[in-house]
Amino acid sequence: MNQGSKVLLSAMLGSLLVSPALAAEPSQRPDAGLQVGLDAEEAALLPQRQALQSYFRDAYARYPAIPAGTLEAIAYVQSRWLHLRPDPKQMQGERHHHMPAAHGAMGLYAGDGFADQVGEAARLLGVSASRVRDDPRTNVLAAAALLDREIRSDAGQAEALRGRLGKPTPESIRPALMRYAGFASAPAGAAADSEVADYARTSFAYDVLLAQDRGVDDRGIKVPERAIEWERAFEMDQLVKLRAPFVRLDVTRDRIETAGFELDPISETLQARSPEVGLLAAEDAPDMGTQSTDYGPALWVASPYHRTRSSYSSVTIHTAQGSYGGTISWFQNNPYSVSAHYVIRSSDGQVTQMVRNSRGAHHVGVHNGTTLGIEHEGYVNNSSWYTTAMYNSSAALVRSFCSKYSAISCANAYSGPAHSGVVVLSTAIDVKGHQHYSSQTHTDPGINWNWGRYYNLLNPGGGGGGGTTILDSFEGSVGHFNTSPSYSGSTTGISTASSATRTCATRRNGNCSLRVLLKDNSGSSANWAVRLLSGTGRPGSNTPLTRSGGKVGFWVFAAGSGMQVGLGIDDSDGTERSVRRSLPANQWTYVSWSLTDAAQWNAWAGGNGAISAGTVKLDAIWLYRAQTAWDVNVYIDDVQIQN
Repeated sequence: MNQGSKVLLSAMLGSLLVSPALAAEPSQRPDAGLQVGLDAEEAALLPQRQALQSYFRDAYARYPAIPAGTLEAIAYVQSRWLHLRPDPKQMQGERHHHMPAAHGAMGLYAGDGFADQVGEAARLLGVSASRVRDDPRTNVLAAAALLDREIRSDAGQAEALRGRLGKPTPESIRPALMRYAGFASAPAGAAADSEVADYARTSFAYDVLLAQDRGVDDRGIKVPERAIEWERAFEMDQLVKLRAPFVRLDVTRDRIETAGFELDPISETLQARSPEVGLLAAEDAPDMGTQSTDYGPALWVASPYHRTRSSYSSVTIHTAQGSYGGTISWFQNNPYSVSAHYVIRSSDGQVTQMVRNSRGAHHVGVHNGTTLGIEHEGYVNNSSWYTTAMYNSSAALVRSFCSKYSAISCANAYSGPAHSGVVVLSTAIDVKGHQHYSSQTHTDPGINWNWGRYYNLLNPGGGGGGGTTILDSFEGSVGHFNTSPSYSGSTTGISTASSATRTCATRRNGNCSLRVLLKDNSGSSANWAVRLLSGTGRPGSNTPLTRSGGKVGFWVFAAGSGMQVGLGIDDSDGTERSVRRSLPANQWTYVSWSLTDAAQWNAWAGGNGAISAGTVKLDAIWLYRAQTAWDVNVYIDDVQIQN
């Protein structure tokens, strides 16, 4: 986006301890066995993902109406760039629960309750259905043919659809993306509100645009970052319901906030104003996307499949074997009456509730009446889905269960090795996988779920025993820092060409670190102030930090002079920002801030200038420098809290 003509809407919103950091204890670093598997998976997938990039180029050449980056984003949403090959035996044996199988990197459906995208695309291309399913290049062309058909069906809205280059824009094809999704139609007798009926399709379109808005550059997956003008893609109330990240505005139109809506400067999401200034009261709002009454951070969309329950004694962890939007659609309308209480998105940990806590969802057979079920977007054989944001969001949800239901104790969660098959665990274990119950055939969440990591998130602080907890080591992924440096609306001075990627060429500990490349915005004379978001700035996506005795810090290497760093902490009354300190050039330095020393904190957005809550969250790492035309690299490693 040209920052000279666009603006990012947002309200602009002690002493530094420098010491050698203790190396993290082995138990606090990523599970060694899982890391070995992750490294092997990454190496095996890289050639496939490199080939996909050439297939995308071929598809754009053949179907030029499709906006650049859209196909990469669809493949990211549907498969994480893995050519899906469903196991026929598994699908036949588990048809009672799993959503329809998706095929290829584009995740095309072949009927069984969803649209027959495979068959339709085969007819459009004049090839066999098996070729669409099995050949990666044809699979990409098939998705492009289906999407191109939907885009061309909107050709009558030429002016609204076309950007400055005379082609459709990503925002303008949102209706085409919704029709393309291939999900089931709303069930007979469903709520009349079209937004409720179309929630899954809307979510799919939103996910595709969100992948482009944030960009992806991880493990060979490359979705080009392109700022999405959200207000051009969705209506204002939809942006609120979808918790859109923030809204970009063409300054020539000079308006986005209205009498009914405003921008939250902390989360950078569009919010509804209070009823006294004219917004609909909560009871008058549509049922889709309103705040859950059981769990505040969740969106709400109802599944018709639920039953009476007795009393909850456990929590069941599932992997959906499908996408976020697809899972929601399946739980709204399927012939097997399956559902779960909650569904969690991989990319940012967004939560949708589908069955009230007071009812039993249909997710684990004979145990439905006594266990709460959480479906996690993704596939058991691909660890890319199990992101830091997903783990943190899921753990926060389970901690809420542990606080509400006396029979569920987070201290009694499973913390052993992951399993690939069915392994029945004791009923004394309160939080466990689908594969850990009796009378089951399902093997989720499977061999890639990190139970030790999850246990530590469910029981933050380790019982007050002290030590160091690594929040992000960057060994397997970018962790919480999955957005670019320029993504926050509070960032000033740098170009959208800036990036934050994992690198294994420079590191302080372990094998890898986070490389933050800062490029100047030539259209601005502002000094650099970079709010490098943790967990996309959402408190629910970040790890709880115990204030008492806590020091939050990280290793940092500034490959240039004049850099300063700081932290943002989400507190009970808003967000506090730390004092900043200068970094020496070209050497690794460990910096940390005490959560109990008010002299090290200043009020920022709604804060009081001190950390006052017992448990807080890391909002962001701040990077500062006077404006320069030179590129500057900053490397960050082992973001941690010491108690």
